[in-house]
Formats: sequence, structure tokens, C-alpha cells
Amino acid sequence: MRRSSKTVRIAALVVLVTALAVPAAGASAATPAPPPAAETTAHIKGWARLEYPEPADDIQVTVDARGTYTKDSPWFPVKSEGTLRLSHTMVRPNGVSRTYWADMEVDCVTKGGPNATVTGRVVAASNNPKDADFPMDDPLQAMLKDHVRMGMSFYVPGKGGGPARVGLSGAADMTLSKCMAPAPFDKALKGGFTLK
Repeated sequence: MRRSSKTVRIAALVVLVTALAVPAAGASAATPAPPPAAETTAHIKGWARLEYPEPADDIQVTVDARGTYTKDSPWFPVKSEGTLRLSHTMVRPNGVSRTYWADMEVDCVTKGGPNATVTGRVVAASNNPKDADFPMDDPLQAMLKDHVRMGMSFYVPGKGGGPARVGLSGAADMTLSKCMAPAPFDKALKGGFTLK
């Protein structure tokens, strides 16, 4: 059976229109998703009194720190800011107490799940005098002089996840890198933290 030239032209036109229409539909279906936000932040804030082997001693941590991330640096912050305070009130058997404290200027904040790590350099500290009950120089003055970096890690559980925990690097020397801290091992006896 012979087809008329008119039928062949119509069939060719249908094939051409279909061929042109398919890429257009495919292109609209493959429209790329909008780009992610240019910046994201991690923010930890709060206060806690921590468990300590000497029950009479009082260890407290206060933090308000924020890290900013970009799509080109999603794991290491491009900017960190905030404050971190550690205080330790020591109590002698005769009831005399003394509080040692250090304020740190934050230089790194990282977050992963319910955990955060914060580091900072000492920018202010207690300056307690020696006496019969505390016959030592205030150790935080030396840390202030050298602007020693300290690190703290935080575990911020969800509802029903147990107590918050904090890990302290202690009197770290100048070799402690940004964003580094031990695992969060000390339980929060009072207070807590928010992590966003």
C-alpha cells in the first residue's frame, strides 16, 4: 500500500513536534534545586555546675559561642565568636574557700549531632594571693599572661537523654589546636545548654 505524500508529511511533522517537545519537558523536570544558604551557624549557650571528685568543690562553666560556616567550608568555621568561662571554687577542710576563674575569647565552635566543641584563649583571670590556706600562686595568671588556649566539649542531650556533659582540656599549653577538646565526661549537676 502506498502512502500519500500528504500522510508522510503529517507523520514527519508529528515526529518533529514530539522530538522538540520532549527535551523541553525534560528540561523543566530537571530544573536544579535552589542553592543552599550562603552561611549557616552553630550556636551553644548555657551554664552548668559540674560533677567533681571533691564534692565540696564547685566547678562551673558558662558558654555563649557561635560558629559560622559556608558551603565552601561546611566542617570548619570561617568565623567563631563568643565567650567561655570556667570557675573552680576550692574548699579547704576548715571551710575556707577560694574561687579561681578564667574567661576565654572563643576562636572555634564546631557541632555534630548533640555534641559541640568550643576553644578559646584566656583573656581575663582571677589573681588570688597566696596565704596559709592556699600557699600557691594563682595558676590562671600564668595562663592569662600566655593567652593559653583551652578547649571544652559539650554533650547536649535531647529530652530523656540523661544529663548534659562537659569535657575540659584543663591547663592546656599553647600547642592545643583550635576546635580540639577531650570527650564530654563530667556530668552537669545543675543547669544545662542549648545547641542550635
